[in-house]
Amino acid sequence: MERILKLLFIFVIFVFGGLNCVFAQESLNLSTLITAQNIKFENCTKVFNTDNISLLYLTISSVNANRFTIDEIQSKSGYILFTAVGKQFLASISNVNTNQALLKITPVDNNYFFQPGIILNIFKYIEMNLQEKPVQIKLN
Repeated sequence: MERILKLLFIFVIFVFGGLNCVFAQESLNLSTLITAQNIKFENCTKVFNTDNISLLYLTISSVNANRFTIDEIQSKSGYILFTAVGKQFLASISNVNTNQALLKITPVDNNYFFQPGIILNIFKYIEMNLQEKPVQIKLN
């Protein structure tokens, strides 16, 4: 009887443990993120559920948090020019509707052979901090 219970217990763990593996979200490993490769244009754009002003500030803070160099910010037209790993990128923000904004990050030289971690890290940072709204700080 004890042997049957042990086998049943192992079977249950195997079945439910296997289900967790099947439904787990696939994530790229570190070597894939830092190895230069051809990137599809579709992977360079993403729609976020926030207004374009908040997305602009989140993108600026994301570029800064990833320790990329900000070369130029144009808040009126909604773009950020930054350098990452010796390559310049243009992050442009536009409205989709009142509740959504589009972020497009493209290389300035139009050569889509670069590390995908540059864009994926920016998108992930924005998703993690999307609930936080920008707050105006009063200076004395």
